[in-house]
Amino acid sequence: FFNPSCKNIKLQNLSEEFADAARQLKKEAPRIQFGKIDVTHQHDLRKEFNIQAFPTVKFFVNGSREDPIDCKGVRKASTFVTWVKRRTGPSTVLINSTDQAEAIIKADDLAVIGFFRELHSDSVEVFCETARDVPEMPFGMTASEDICANYGIQRNSLVVFKKVGVQKSIGEFFRLYINFIGADVESFVSQTSVKIFDVPVENHILLFTPTNSETFSEIYENYQSAAAEFRGKILFVLVDTNEARNGRIFEYFRIRDIDVPAVRILNLTSEAKYKMPADEVTMENLKEFCQSYLNGKAKQHLSSEEIPQDWDKTPVKVLVGKNFNSIIFNKTMNVFVMFYAPWSHECRKLLLIWDELGEQYKSHKDVMIAKIDVTANDLLSVGLDRYPFFTLFPAGPQHQVRSCWGRLDYTKLENAAESGGENN
Repeated sequence: FFNPSCKNIKLQNLSEEFADAARQLKKEAPRIQFGKIDVTHQHDLRKEFNIQAFPTVKFFVNGSREDPIDCKGVRKASTFVTWVKRRTGPSTVLINSTDQAEAIIKADDLAVIGFFRELHSDSVEVFCETARDVPEMPFGMTASEDICANYGIQRNSLVVFKKVGVQKSIGEFFRLYINFIGADVESFVSQTSVKIFDVPVENHILLFTPTNSETFSEIYENYQSAAAEFRGKILFVLVDTNEARNGRIFEYFRIRDIDVPAVRILNLTSEAKYKMPADEVTMENLKEFCQSYLNGKAKQHLSSEEIPQDWDKTPVKVLVGKNFNSIIFNKTMNVFVMFYAPWSHECRKLLLIWDELGEQYKSHKDVMIAKIDVTANDLLSVGLDRYPFFTLFPAGPQHQVRSCWGRLDYTKLENAAESGGENN
């Protein structure tokens, strides 16, 4: 979607790169079509797809005009080609031999390889999703013990190989999104984020702010001063909220436009998040927040969606952080909850079965079938390490909570509801 009145040279270059990508894929994948729309003549389309900036690139799948995928930050023809291929086919290369791994490593300046214990897990799904969003470099994955041993890598690690032969590995997938390029304050740049860092500091503080705002210089000066005082104890990170491809990190911390500037602390080991109580990013507020965290006095920040007005109007009730405890710890109601992540393909499939289960039990006054989006609601009362995850909270104070997970079918879910959740 473009506006011909925009004369920016970068936008003109992108139009040429877009056309070049179309020519390449016309030969390689003729079923993938490229098109362009002049929004000055197509006002209805501009409104339908909410086009606010130019150019905007959207990817429509299987002939549907519902929920097209935004293609953000892509500027080169080769990257457009890779981005589309990873959306229509495998996003990563399955590595079965050391020779294959070496070929991937030597093909580009940087190569990202995931060494996993198994290839059917939530971690692998996140890895593949990330590869779709970072088309600038090759991604590969393997579960081969021999390949891991050859590189001296423990499984369930991510490694970035540089052409100079330097490699840095890390276990937590969150770290895949951060690139460190500074001294006391590090910049978060998702475009180069897979240059994974390996640092001993597990406490990270992140400042979310637009770098072109009128107050940025003052805020950044305060942030740098605080960073110097807590060097070695807390790693200071700057996240530019104007950078479109930092969207994943906004989602992870649930940062909205109206929240910025915002400051959060993350412990990489526990994944606990903390919100700075004060709104103003001053030296004093930053120091007080950091010291309170290090002293163990800061309160963990738990995000929650607002309670929907119709949360209990459908057979499957919608839970959020704000109503979770009051609903599940009900002395008269047996509550069977599905904890799901919207990005998970397995979750999306099971949500359909969950709706069937809700229909089956909608007339039972003492049984509630419910669901909660764990990516939008933080919960302390339930420990989750995989999705989808199912927990039955029986009525009464003496009953033991039962949990089950994995690839379940409708019969297993119904049996779990009937028997107290003992079917794993």
